[in-house]
Amino acid sequence: MDINDVKTPDHELVQHKGFNLISGIHDPDDVDQIYDLEIRDSDVFAVTYPKSGTIWMQQIMLLLEAKGDLTAISKVNNHSNADLVPWIELNGTRETFITAPSPRQRVSHLQFQFMPAALSQKGKVIYVARNPKDVLVSYFYFHKVANMLETPKDFDDFFEKFMRGNVFGGSWFEHVKTWHSHKDDMNMLFITYEEMIQDLQSAVERISLFLGKELTDEQLADVVKHSTFKNMRKIPQANYEQVPGALLSHHQGRFMRKGTIGDWKNHFTVAQNQRFDELFHREMKDVPLCFIWDIRDIE
Repeated sequence: MDINDVKTPDHELVQHKGFNLISGIHDPDDVDQIYDLEIRDSDVFAVTYPKSGTIWMQQIMLLLEAKGDLTAISKVNNHSNADLVPWIELNGTRETFITAPSPRQRVSHLQFQFMPAALSQKGKVIYVARNPKDVLVSYFYFHKVANMLETPKDFDDFFEKFMRGNVFGGSWFEHVKTWHSHKDDMNMLFITYEEMIQDLQSAVERISLFLGKELTDEQLADVVKHSTFKNMRKIPQANYEQVPGALLSHHQGRFMRKGTIGDWKNHFTVAQNQRFDELFHREMKDVPLCFIWDIRDIE
């Protein structure tokens, strides 16, 4: 399914098996059938909670396949990278996935329970996790741009909805914890958004090795070059500027906004930060994951 064919719904979230889908964008019955999909050894799924590096992974995966040649992607991509590496849960994409030639590359915001059971034997998964405070802020601004999502009243209102998991994608904590708990049950690379910012070269090398790609040092350098935030903002296929206005209100803000670490400090109040820390420590106390919360911690 072409992303341009997606119809904008009426902003309603539909709860399905404890997970929030979007009316008009997702069909619960169709999503349920993803679980039974046959998987090939060459299939790759990049999974994220929303606003955690999805389009970054689309760009890297496409460039690794093209051995760093940006023009090779542009020749077959008249719209955006989402046409070549689409979301498996979008209406209609499951059918095209079944008949697509290998290698099939897809992205997803779904929780583990909905993904193909056969991933335990075949295929590969790259999971990208981002610190949830920055996710919250980025998601707030995305709601202003995305016509398929409710426009938030203000930051405080959105903060409360995110804390309750009352957004598409549900609870960040549940999403990350569940996927992390299954990382040894399949062929999975678990990486963080902050690791990618800290050392993109090393991150690209890890992803390339995981996918079994054989690139020269020069080709890998090209992948890194065309995958930096600065350069992706200049590439129409990567920055989603070609996504039609029916889906994204480009005049309301840029899809690629800052791509940094610690922007939450410009938005959270002291009280909100304290509440979030309490929730984070309560939810994540048994999960061996560490996040970088401030760009100054890596500079």
